[in-house]
Amino acid sequence: MALARSWSIALLGIEGRVVEIEADIGAGMPGTKLVGLPDPGLREAKDRVRAAIRNSRYSWPDTHVTLGLSPANLPKVGSSYDLGIAVAVLAASGVVPGVELSGTVMLGELALDGRVRPVPGVLPALLAARRLGHRRAVVPAGCVSEAALVEGLEVLGAPGLADVVAWLRQEGELVRPAPVETGPAPHAPDLTDVMGQPEARWALEVAAAGGHHVLLTGPPGVGKTMLATRLPGLLPPLSTEEALEVAAVRSVDGSLSRSAPLVLVPPFVAPHHSISVSALVGGGNGLATPGAISKAHRGVLFLDEAAEFGAERLESLRTVLEEGEIRIARSRGVVRYPASFQLVLASNPCPCAPPREIDCTCSPSARRRYLGRLSGPLLDRVDLRVRMRPVTAMRSSEAHRPESTEVVRKRVLDARDRATARWADRGWRTNAAVPGPVLWREFALPRSATALVERALQHGAITARGADRCLRVAWTLADLDGAACPDGDHVAAALEFRDRRAA
Repeated sequence: MALARSWSIALLGIEGRVVEIEADIGAGMPGTKLVGLPDPGLREAKDRVRAAIRNSRYSWPDTHVTLGLSPANLPKVGSSYDLGIAVAVLAASGVVPGVELSGTVMLGELALDGRVRPVPGVLPALLAARRLGHRRAVVPAGCVSEAALVEGLEVLGAPGLADVVAWLRQEGELVRPAPVETGPAPHAPDLTDVMGQPEARWALEVAAAGGHHVLLTGPPGVGKTMLATRLPGLLPPLSTEEALEVAAVRSVDGSLSRSAPLVLVPPFVAPHHSISVSALVGGGNGLATPGAISKAHRGVLFLDEAAEFGAERLESLRTVLEEGEIRIARSRGVVRYPASFQLVLASNPCPCAPPREIDCTCSPSARRRYLGRLSGPLLDRVDLRVRMRPVTAMRSSEAHRPESTEVVRKRVLDARDRATARWADRGWRTNAAVPGPVLWREFALPRSATALVERALQHGAITARGADRCLRVAWTLADLDGAACPDGDHVAAALEFRDRRAA
């Protein structure tokens, strides 16, 4: 009898756990048994691995082989365990020594001819491996650039199973990663393209400076989508840590660029209103996969024609907007994905939505029903609400030429720097992330400055959550003005942004 071990990583969302792969070759009738809660795709691994070993000119044991994946109560999903299983079997057979396997994580799907194919989720798996104390990882050669993003871990790329065997025998070398390159910044549309709409432009600047959510309401063609697509260009570049978070989600999703996996530009995701709830927040069979909100993590989620999304989709965002993550429970486990994004909603004022408001043929009840699809609890989480008017001129004089993205972005970055310096000791990066109790107690403004908010709260014009969000916007307005703290004018302007008539 012979027993050997190798190690791999199981992913639950973007959280990884070490899986010990044991191969036991014992007496008995020839056959292979795989245990440890494998999914249907993993159950087929024994056939893939057997063919890959034989086609790599090694022998499969002609006795009974038992393959165990531990912990046994942890669901195992996907084909990334193939390489680890093959190496464990070869080590138990005496084909390769098991010395190099200790502290090494194996990831990769095996083709029948022995090639090691790329698998999704390499980046979060290796981040977990490093955190759990492993020092080395062998991954598919096509995933080396992605794996190289994980510092402090020796990464080796395997073109095929025969290459891994040669490396374990110290008869060959595996692929070493090249220096990590940052992906090129995509072309960002400029704010100079947006004609008119000074209030909406100002709201977009405030949103970018403080990380606030926005609702743009107006007839078709006034520039709602144009403004929304220009928001990422106003945001600061992602830090390396934030870029790794974004890349980890895209790695699990399988949409990560293999040539330049690290992108510092905040993502922009704009799903169609026909999207399903599972595609929006995450879901699927077995363990849930990330949805559009997680792909927009650290960036912008734009819902155009928001009233057409339907109550079920919109209401699914309420908890996410507060917590910055989504927890999805399925029969095989609960997964968590990050979902900290800026929400931009765009909506027409009514179903018929004519260019001129006086041409509207909708009854008052029809207008209320239409905008009523954006529920009060959802709107209560939106800090800035702007009513956009039809554009009356397509040309502007030199004296009134719209500001460019670069000019506005400089003001935004200055305001963000002030907010970051203020909240640095507490770990918050934007005013929108600051809890309300902190603003009311530890950073309390004079009663003369908050009188309007307190009066609106007493009369039921805003909720307690709305009052908190007014103060967050007021701090952002103060940062844009270069003030040490908000005054009464800043608080009044923040309260005006929450006026429900803007919706």
